[in-house]
Amino acid sequence: MVELSNERSGELLVESDGAVRIVTLNRPDTLNAFSDELHVAFARMWAAFDDDEEVRAVVLTGAGRAFSTGGLLEDFEARRVDLAVRRRSMREARRLVQDMLDVRVPVVAAVNGPAVGLGCTIATLCDVVFMADTAYLADPHVSVALVAGDGGAVTWPTMTSLLRVKHYLFTGERISADEAVSMGLASFVVPADELMEKAIGYAHRLASQPPLALQETKAVLNQHLRQSALNALALGLAAESQAHDTDEYRRVAQGGKPAGGDG
Repeated sequence: MVELSNERSGELLVESDGAVRIVTLNRPDTLNAFSDELHVAFARMWAAFDDDEEVRAVVLTGAGRAFSTGGLLEDFEARRVDLAVRRRSMREARRLVQDMLDVRVPVVAAVNGPAVGLGCTIATLCDVVFMADTAYLADPHVSVALVAGDGGAVTWPTMTSLLRVKHYLFTGERISADEAVSMGLASFVVPADELMEKAIGYAHRLASQPPLALQETKAVLNQHLRQSALNALALGLAAESQAHDTDEYRRVAQGGKPAGGDG
């Protein structure tokens, strides 16, 4: 189980800086793609934060040169042929969205590099998003023959133009840090070498606010995202699950190139 003290081993690092917790996705060799173990640790972490009254804010970042590139490519075939694996993946996707929307304290993303697929979803589920000027977002679900059921299709329409959402989800095109801010998918762009300093400093600013007022304001604002999830998440995940059975997905899962996009 993730502890709320300095934890410097494993796939998820949690460090304490006063009332702020600095969380690092720690699979740099895979560009912080999510393994089953990381999924479990990630879910437990939010529950642990909710149970610790000393935690006032969280900073979330990635080790190495990426924030997170999402799912592991080697898991694609397992999800295609094994219904139990696929169903577990869909449950994990639903739980991740719900956990991040429900965690009581504000979460500041420090997007240090590519945030792709699930990584993009996680970044844009945070409450404040700092991006390094070298980072980008991308949601290439469609380009790998999957329905964008649990990411941008659920949350992005509350943040930006539906026409822009359609363009980036239909094509999987990368969204630069500057464009992400202009669209409303990120809050600030900063030089890469200043990213953590700025994000941690902002988290301490939030941690100094009256906790009840801040946390309940977050809860109220997140009702808009919860409503969006209520409207779209179940349908999106069901459609995404079915997409694993298509010939296009089979070709991708067995090592073929995605149909398009550059994510």
